[in-house]
Order: sequence, then C-alpha cells, then structure tokens
Amino acid sequence: MKKTWIQKRDSDKKGQLKVLDKKFADMPEGCRMFIATPKIIDAYLRSIPLGTSVELSTMRKDLALINEAEMTCPVTTAIFLRVASEAALEELALGKKVDEVAPFWRVVKAESKLAAKLNCAPTFIQEQRALEGL
Repeated sequence: MKKTWIQKRDSDKKGQLKVLDKKFADMPEGCRMFIATPKIIDAYLRSIPLGTSVELSTMRKDLALINEAEMTCPVTTAIFLRVASEAALEELALGKKVDEVAPFWRVVKAESKLAAKLNCAPTFIQEQRALEGL
C-alpha cells in the first residue's frame, strides 16, 4: 500500500552530514553538506513566525548552520519541502486548522515550480500569504 504524505514526513530517518568529494549544484568539492529529512523541514517551517516569509536559499543556509555544515542539499531540501507541504495539505483535508499545520506557504511561493506540483491550487498559497501580509 502506498504511503501517505504524512507517513513519508513522519519517517524515522535522521539527517546526515556529508563532505562532497566533487562539486555538486552550488557547492564546491570539500563542502560539508547537510542532508535534511522531511521531519526536519517540517519543524523548520513551524518555527517561521506568523507573517514572515523565508527564501528557500535562506532555509538551506539556516539548516546548514544549525547542523554544523556549510550548506544544505538543494535536491533533497526541495523534495522534503514538498513532502512536508503535502503532509500539511493532507492534515487540512483531515480537519486540522490552518494554524495547526506546517505553514509551507511561508517558503513556497505561488508562482514557484513546487507550487505547481502540490495538491492545492496556487491560489491557496496566495490566500495564505495574503492573510499573513506576505
């Protein structure tokens, strides 16, 4: 049976620190790269104060600093941001209130590629951002 987004988010995987043996994305060889988990991304989203927007690049830098790395993996960060976002949408569909789920719209912009993949219309993200003055 296929896992739900909530199950994917809540897996017991641990974050990892890796030293790159070659250049990867925007990181040079030898860079200490942090690989987050969906739970770590979810916790970060929940830590963003109401009415505050955070760029994806800032989230990557913040997670790296917290985890004693130079940068956070851009590929897994995007994947896990989607997992956390979809899990929040599942929770909303199950009856949770907007203030009880991870506020992914504080990082995900309505015009982003990720927003186009989510199981919500970009207007949902626009509405949430507008309610918070973003």
